[in-house]
Amino acid sequence: MKLSVLDISGKETGKEVELSDAVFGIEPNEHAVYLDVKQHLANRRQGTHKAKERAEIKGSTRKIKRQKGTGTARAGSIKSPIFRGGGRVFGPRPRDYRFKLNKNLKRLAKRSALSQKAKDNALIVLEDFDFDVPNTKKYVGILEALKIADKKSLFVLGAPNKNVYLSARNFQGSEVVNATGLTTYEIMRADKIVLLNASLEGIESNLNK
Repeated sequence: MKLSVLDISGKETGKEVELSDAVFGIEPNEHAVYLDVKQHLANRRQGTHKAKERAEIKGSTRKIKRQKGTGTARAGSIKSPIFRGGGRVFGPRPRDYRFKLNKNLKRLAKRSALSQKAKDNALIVLEDFDFDVPNTKKYVGILEALKIADKKSLFVLGAPNKNVYLSARNFQGSEVVNATGLTTYEIMRADKIVLLNASLEGIESNLNK
């Protein structure tokens, strides 16, 4: 698959890049994508939810009424879940939601996600650029030149670039990541993926292992 390389003004530079069929041209495996996205979201959960059960409620243990003759159900403690202020039955407890996936499956998921985006014509290859200082206005100008300012976009850099990252941080709907930190969740979440020329080699070498 060949794509034209654009400059930051949105015009073609006359260059083309050949995308690897092993990364951008496979038949997407939807289940692998589902598992990788599920793991990503599970790993983000804090798992600090907690509700007090009846043994943890502070209160008297006195029997609140006699066992028989009241005409109502027997009750032995004010901490019972049936009373207001009582403990919760089987309430949530702190837990770890993380689970493990092997590396080959995660690579398959990323290849599947990228291949799906390639099928949907959602990939843009952009020549490398840099900012001397963080500049959100210039970054927005690039998005407008590429006609993706109103879409969720993901910029994939070949190497960490603090100025570009800081320029995009205040702009809602656009994210900047390094090629080595690219996740399936970010790929699937974006409407358009902008691959900087320098990032292609890193992506293909990481996912061809």
